[in-house]
Amino acid sequence: MVVRMRHTRGHTRNRRSHHALTATNLVQCKEVGCEGVMVRQHTVCENCGMYKGRQVLKVKAKKVK
Repeated sequence: MVVRMRHTRGHTRNRRSHHALTATNLVQCKEVGCEGVMVRQHTVCENCGMYKGRQVLKVKAKKVK
């Protein structure tokens, strides 16, 4: 079987130039009890359960030794 429409290396690399991965943006949690934990943007903080100033998740208290 013969390949009829073969792409050149340049054409293939131009198409793949947009496939690069980008790093996730991290911001500090702005809540008082969080001590500046780094979280992803637009997601709930797993440490305190807050999102946009509202309590979204119930977080269990950590055990103190």
